[in-house]
Amino acid sequence: MIDVIVAGGGPSGMMLAGELALHGVDVLVLERSAVPPGRGGGLGLHVRSLEVMDQRGLLEELLAEGVPYPLGGFAGIVRPAPDGLDTAHPYLLGVPQTVTERVVSEHAARLGAEVRRGSELVGLGQDDDGVTVALVDGMSLRSRYVVGADGGRSTVRRLLGVDFPGVPARHEWLIGEVEISIDPEALAAAVAEVRQTQRGFGAGPVGEGVYRVVVPAERVTEDRAVPPTLVELEQRLRFFTGLDVGVHSPRWLSRFNDATRLAERYRVGRVLLAGDASHVHPPTGGQGLNLGLQDSFNLGWKLAAEVAGWAPDGLLDTYQSERRPVAEDVLTLSRAQAELLSTEPGPVAVRQLLSELMSFDEVNRYLVERVSAVGIRYDLGDGHPLLGRRLRDVALSRGHLYGLMHAGRGLLLDQSGQLSVAGWADRVDHVVDHSDELDVRAVLLRPDGHIAWVGDDQESLEKHLPTWFGEAT
Repeated sequence: MIDVIVAGGGPSGMMLAGELALHGVDVLVLERSAVPPGRGGGLGLHVRSLEVMDQRGLLEELLAEGVPYPLGGFAGIVRPAPDGLDTAHPYLLGVPQTVTERVVSEHAARLGAEVRRGSELVGLGQDDDGVTVALVDGMSLRSRYVVGADGGRSTVRRLLGVDFPGVPARHEWLIGEVEISIDPEALAAAVAEVRQTQRGFGAGPVGEGVYRVVVPAERVTEDRAVPPTLVELEQRLRFFTGLDVGVHSPRWLSRFNDATRLAERYRVGRVLLAGDASHVHPPTGGQGLNLGLQDSFNLGWKLAAEVAGWAPDGLLDTYQSERRPVAEDVLTLSRAQAELLSTEPGPVAVRQLLSELMSFDEVNRYLVERVSAVGIRYDLGDGHPLLGRRLRDVALSRGHLYGLMHAGRGLLLDQSGQLSVAGWADRVDHVVDHSDELDVRAVLLRPDGHIAWVGDDQESLEKHLPTWFGEAT
């Protein structure tokens, strides 16, 4: 029996596979595509995703292939980010989704995760002991748990019968990376003119003579999985610019829309949903890829604890209780930004008002913290204001916090030197060190970096350790 089968080998699925394999879980990823994708819609990583990558030792590789950009702005309203944002990574990293996917996939493979390409899940059934998975080639597999990370049209979600309510698409866009025949300056001038009246339109170079093009489609298609043709893309470009752009040599072509949906449940027994399988929304704000990666980061250690047998009661259910409200917030933000990009008089007026409000530091900070996900605070009950928040990469006297978290274990950062995790040392690291950036005596961090306890009392600590790390051994 396999410990966990992950359906879907995209960024969310591979991030989850890496988190599971990090804890010694036997994980198999089923990916219907026979070869790795040569494209991806995501163009950048927000602050919290950068922190996640840093916590697992993957950030340096991404920085080497990405371009940092200043934070700030909402719905295209450009404002510098406020000073003193609570992070050691106050920037947006421009990096293609294909690079992010490659980095997390190679990380998972190094840890022992198996990926079976050209293999698609088409059926499943579960009982008290595990899940039986049917594959498209007629084979069947048996696992203790299954996670559907198989996209917005998730087969796993459909087989579970989980409702996916929301708002259907009203608008659709064509997107692709192509070469052009027209003079680049002529295209740039035409794009600048069109963007004054048609938001969601663009064409710009991405390197090596290739342009990424985004144009509104003529109508919403019934099946978004069917890519547009090169002729269709050229026709829409000509419609808006009046120019024969001469697109050719496409790297890839796709389409997206502004549908907004959220799964009613993230878990049914031994089967869970992650990434786009549990939520879809307009791409405004660039949060889709980031939301999925962070879902997997939250789920991975909890599911690994279930497999290992030390998870306290209800731990796995906190995946839904913590991450579904975050997804609801992202759906609200992305729809709000999509509406503000409209050229209709009403949205234009609201956009103007918001632009004025964003000149206030409190408003600007509020929006930046929500989009970047550094403002997330899980409800872990009453207590210290830090409880439930993630801790930034604080500098320690002997290094940095995130450098101590690569193993994905819990961590007690003890500035008093008087505490102990005896009984939990196989699940929680005890670090006695000092940080000028932390004004509390000690914090207990979950494997995802969120603060589960703050204090300096051993008895209080021992009351909280079992909540997240099970009983002492």
